[in-house]
Amino acid sequence: MTRVLAIVHGPDVGPELFAEVLDEEGCEIVEWDIRLNGSPPVEIDAVLVFGGDQNVGEELQHPWLHEEYEALRLYVERGTALLGVCLGAQTLAHAFGGVVSRTETPLAGFYATELTEAGVADPVLGVLPPTFEAFNANEYRFTIPPGATELARGPVPQAFRFGERAWAVQFHPEIRRANVLTWFDGDSPRPVAEIAAELDEKLAGWQEHGRRLCRAFLAQA
Repeated sequence: MTRVLAIVHGPDVGPELFAEVLDEEGCEIVEWDIRLNGSPPVEIDAVLVFGGDQNVGEELQHPWLHEEYEALRLYVERGTALLGVCLGAQTLAHAFGGVVSRTETPLAGFYATELTEAGVADPVLGVLPPTFEAFNANEYRFTIPPGATELARGPVPQAFRFGERAWAVQFHPEIRRANVLTWFDGDSPRPVAEIAAELDEKLAGWQEHGRRLCRAFLAQA
């Protein structure tokens, strides 16, 4: 049985839709709140790193970020299949020399995104259409780390692969409606009603993309 580690940074930023796919594929999921538990286990078949309201550069407030950077470097060194989402993508970028900085305008909703030529050929991102609308919820962005391959572009860099088995996506392929709306409760760059209406219109199609992406990643594990 494939054992998949899900590194989380809070109660509302977990595997969500991906947990369903992992169960359907017969995987064992090990959820690890790195804020509470510290350095994650090394002996694992695949790793998913999810989002959070913390940011690269806030290591004084969140010293466990250092443990996350070191763990990500170790997983890549060992060749463990790895997928970072939103904050998980930013910590992976930072761990390998990318720059994480605040966006000019916070992103909240669906945004036009396109795969690069390398993205179309990629075994994970390549299961997505060449152009699509991706759900973003972020105030920070990453640059593509030195030596990494850019896989998707949008209003901010959207995806890259580092080496052969580590992927990062700024967008959220794992979302469910209820957990997303908690992110904007009391602090939203757009009216929450607008975000909810957009989710009602586009979420079902987006979740089909998310399921395909998750299965393609698991195939690499």
